[in-house]
Amino acid sequence: QVQRVDSGGGSVQAGDSLKLSCTASRRTFNTMGWFRQARGKDREFVAGFALGGRKFYYSDSVRGRFTISSDYTKNTVYLQMNNLKPEDTAVYYCAADSSFALEVPTTSSVYDYWGQGAQVTVSS
Repeated sequence: QVQRVDSGGGSVQAGDSLKLSCTASRRTFNTMGWFRQARGKDREFVAGFALGGRKFYYSDSVRGRFTISSDYTKNTVYLQMNNLKPEDTAVYYCAADSSFALEVPTTSSVYDYWGQGAQVTVSS
C-alpha cells in the first residue's frame, strides 16, 4: 500500500507563502498533481506534472504564483505557493496516477492515490 503524507499547511496572511510537501512511503510516480477543496465546493485541480510527456500544468487561478516540483531521491512532491490570497483557502491534497501519462490529468478520478490533505487558510 502506498501512503502519501501531506504536510506544510497552516494559517497565513494574504501575500504570504507556504510550501506543501507530500511523500510516498514506497514508490515514486511519473504523474502527480495537487488538488484543493474549499468548504462547500467541489475538489479542483491546482497543479500537476506528467514526466512521460515532460509536461507541467497549472490552473488559471494559480498560474504564476504556485510551482509544483519533485525530489525523487526523497519520493516527495512539493507545491510552493506564493502571494497567497484568501480565495486559496482550502484543504490541499496531493495525488498520484500510477499510469505513465503524456499529458497532465486534471480530473480527480484519474488519480489512484491520495494524501490525507493539508489545511491552508489565508486571511486578508
